[in-house]
Amino acid sequence: MTDTPEEQPETDMIRFGWEEWVALPDLGLPALRAKVDTGARTSALHAFDIETFGSASAPKVRFTVHPVPGREDLVIPCSARIVDRRQVTSSNGESEMRYVIAPTLRVGDESWRIEVTLTDRSNMASRMLLGREALKDHITIVATDRFQQPRLSYDVYTTSRVRSAAPNRSLRIAVMSREDNYSTRRLVEEGEKRGHTVEVIDTTRCYMQINALTPEVHYDGKRLPRYDAVIPRIGASITAYGTAVIRQFETIGTFCLNGSEGILASRDKLHAHQLMARHKIGMPNTAFAASPKDTQSLMRLVGTAPLIVKLLESTQGKGVVLAETKKAAESVIDAFRGLKANFLVQDFVKEAAGEDIRCLVIGGKVVAAMKRTGADGDFRSNLHRGGSAKVVRISKEERETALRAAKAFRLNIAGVDLLRSEAGPKVLEVNSSPGLEGIETATKKNLAEIVFEHIEAQVRPAPVRKRIDSED
Repeated sequence: MTDTPEEQPETDMIRFGWEEWVALPDLGLPALRAKVDTGARTSALHAFDIETFGSASAPKVRFTVHPVPGREDLVIPCSARIVDRRQVTSSNGESEMRYVIAPTLRVGDESWRIEVTLTDRSNMASRMLLGREALKDHITIVATDRFQQPRLSYDVYTTSRVRSAAPNRSLRIAVMSREDNYSTRRLVEEGEKRGHTVEVIDTTRCYMQINALTPEVHYDGKRLPRYDAVIPRIGASITAYGTAVIRQFETIGTFCLNGSEGILASRDKLHAHQLMARHKIGMPNTAFAASPKDTQSLMRLVGTAPLIVKLLESTQGKGVVLAETKKAAESVIDAFRGLKANFLVQDFVKEAAGEDIRCLVIGGKVVAAMKRTGADGDFRSNLHRGGSAKVVRISKEERETALRAAKAFRLNIAGVDLLRSEAGPKVLEVNSSPGLEGIETATKKNLAEIVFEHIEAQVRPAPVRKRIDSED
């Protein structure tokens, strides 16, 4: 004889109290206390700084959450796809148009997708409301009790687990570039392929509101949105203004792939060599002087001809001259001084034979390396000047030198150019805006992907170190 429906056992029923611990893993929220309210049709999540982004055909929303009541210093950034926009009337009769998202709800060993509206619940005791649409058919409500399901703890937000468990959320990223070149296009292409919104910003069209309380960056008459990250691709001709804009983003708290100080140091060759000397990084013998009376002494400090005379602001091999004799070196130095130009004098590493090694460092790792060879008759190996490139295997010493150089400049991405000399690797230059075309072509690696992997790891929510006692 079968049981009647009234006699069916409740072993398959999930018991909910009027308050339960839940998790929203899609949003990087491993522990929330939710109020269960069958009188409300729609579920709601506490959110602030709500901002839409993405295309009109696939709109997204990003927002931040204070998961622990009373802890305004603990902020978890979230993003999700928008599934609807809905008018919601609260229990006090106020109507509000809210964005609707559809994250996965996890309670104990059970998980299912629910629709959630985003609203400010800062005045509410619970950060989440579970309405009847979110409750499955086999959930029974025990209105007189709390926490019928396994209890969680806010302690999860004080450990590294919150970082490792954070999802790869959709980000809004700015590429600061004035050029529609290969590197810019690859960064946009790869970022969008990974689900992010990537916007190209002309650095010179940015302007800034500088004050203590509300520092902002504006662009074409409007305040720029809150970016998760900025990728600087600043040309040498606008280094001063470009780094000023980067400093403003740093002031706001935006993650910048390369910081303003590192970019400035890399662009000033005198500063760069002094910085490398301070960190005991191998480089060609280098000398600098301002007075024409010091020409002979300057050359003696470096060594015998041939010598390299290099403008401090030189890029892509421009402003770099090989003086093969002492007389030629004197003539070049006199010419540069006549132009009131600042320059360095370096010894010429003959054994390099017109070749150098470009090591691409991303996030503290050498992710690719290529050997560049100058065009016939040209001692400079720059690809922009007709040089060629091929993949190369670097030694442990070369790898460590490249990493130390990038670290000295505090650059998350750097192109470190090395010469192979009899005395070991010597750093020629540290480039803070390395191009991707030559090295991706030579190595057949997806290096733009590695750039975004590093950004994603850096902008995940950081754990709070202060211990928070869990509540019953």
